[in-house]
Amino acid sequence: MAASTLLPTVLTAVMRGQPRALRDPHYPACHLAPVTGLLNDPNGFIHHDGRYHLFYQWNPLGCQHQHKCWGHWSSADLLHWQHEPLALMPEESYDRSGCYSGSAVDNQGVLTLIYTGNVKFDDGTRTAWQCLAVQNSEGGFDKLGPVMALPEGYTGHVRDPKVWRHGERWYMVLGAQDLQRRGKVLLWQSDDLHHWQCRGEIAGSECGGLGEAGYMWECPDLFALDGTTFLICCPQGIAREPTRFRNAHSVGWLAGDLCYQTHRFTHGSLHELDAGFEFYAPQTTLTADGRRLLVGWMGVPDGEEMAQPTVAQGWIHQMTCLRELRAQDGRLYQQPIAELQTLRNDARQFQGRAENAPPMDAQQLEVMLEGAGGMALNFADTLLLTWEADGLQLARRSLLSGEWEYRTWQGAARHLQILCDRSSVEIFINHGEGVMSSRYFPRHPAQLTLSGDGEVAVRYWSLRSCMVE
Repeated sequence: MAASTLLPTVLTAVMRGQPRALRDPHYPACHLAPVTGLLNDPNGFIHHDGRYHLFYQWNPLGCQHQHKCWGHWSSADLLHWQHEPLALMPEESYDRSGCYSGSAVDNQGVLTLIYTGNVKFDDGTRTAWQCLAVQNSEGGFDKLGPVMALPEGYTGHVRDPKVWRHGERWYMVLGAQDLQRRGKVLLWQSDDLHHWQCRGEIAGSECGGLGEAGYMWECPDLFALDGTTFLICCPQGIAREPTRFRNAHSVGWLAGDLCYQTHRFTHGSLHELDAGFEFYAPQTTLTADGRRLLVGWMGVPDGEEMAQPTVAQGWIHQMTCLRELRAQDGRLYQQPIAELQTLRNDARQFQGRAENAPPMDAQQLEVMLEGAGGMALNFADTLLLTWEADGLQLARRSLLSGEWEYRTWQGAARHLQILCDRSSVEIFINHGEGVMSSRYFPRHPAQLTLSGDGEVAVRYWSLRSCMVE
C-alpha cells in the first residue's frame, strides 16, 4: 500500500476497530494488547530520558501477518502506559514488505531505532536491510535508511537486530539463515551505528557444540546477568521432543561467556525458556535501577492463531506480563515484576485439601499455591493444569481439531504463582525456575477450581485493571 494512503487507512481502522476490541470479554485488563488488528513481537524495549518505551509489531489493518508497522507505548512506572505516535510504517523501497523487528538505543541522548526492512519480490525471493530511525521533536521517528545490506553467505532471512553498547563500541546480534538453511546468530561491531563489521557466527545450528538445531534463529537478545552471558533466541525448525520444544516454534536460551576480544561465545546446552502453549520473540531491557526485564509475545507463528475467537472481534494477541530475570545455579529465572503487586485487591487464603478450596473468580486473578502435587487446577473447563509430584502438565483442546493437546514441565514443583487475565494464564514455577504461558478463551465469568486430595496453601487476589491511555 502506498505511503500516501496508508496513514489515513490506519487511522480509520483504529477508529472503527478499537470500540469493538474493548467490548470483547477476552480483551485483557492487565496486559498490553493491540487496539485493533494483529500484534506480535515486542521491539525497542528501553528506558530512555525518564520513561520506558516499548514498541511492537502491529498490523492495524487486520489480523493477518501483513503491513507490519511499529506501534509505540511509553510508561513512567511500568504499570500505566500511554499510546505514542506510530513509529514506523512500511512506506519506503527498503522496508515496503514490512518494518520487521529490532531494538532501540540511546545514542548521545537521541532515541534511535534499529530495525529490519523486509523486501519480498514477485518471484518469491526476498532480501533484508538493517535500518536506522531517530526520534524527532514531535515524538515520531525520521528514517535514516539502511546501514547494512544482506551479508554474503546468507539467505534473505537475516533480521531482528538487538544492539547494545560495550565500552566504546556498539554491538549487534542478528538472526540469520545460511545458504545451507541452518539457523545462526551473527555478531556485528560498529563505532557509530552506521558502519558495521561482522565478527562471525556466535551461535546456531551446528555451531558452538550444538548439533542440528533448526533452519532459522530469529529474535536474538544477548545480555550479561550476574557474571554470565545469556543469549535468548527463537530457533525455528528445532526438533520436537517428548516434553519440550512442542510448539510450532519455540524460544531457547544459552548461558556462557562472550569474549569481546576474540568475539567467541562459549556456552552450554540449549534450554527452553517457556513451556506453555504461547510464548515467542521476547526482548529484554535494563531498568533505571539495574534490573533486567523481559516481555514476550503471547503467541506463536504458524500455529492455530487464526482460529482464535478474538479474530472475529477484529484483534489478535497480547504481550506477556513484564518479568524480572535473574540468574541462579546457572539457570535463567523469570518472575512477574514487583510493580504488578500494586494491582492486588484484598488478599484471601485457604489451607487444606485441594478439593475443599473455594472456587476463585479467574477473570483478573493472581494466585499463589504451595504444595507437593496430587491436585488439578481447572480454568473454566477450558484449560487444565495437573500437578503431580514429578511435574506439571497443561492441557487444552485444539481450536481446530478439538483434540486434547499437552505441554509439560518436569521437576518437583513446590510453589506456583499464577496470573489470569480474561484470556491468558501465566504459571511461574518455583519462584521462576520454570514458566508456562498460554492463551485460553473461556466463557465468562470464568472460575478457577481445584480438585484432588493433595494438601495446599493458597493465597489469592483479584487484580485491578490497568489499561493503556
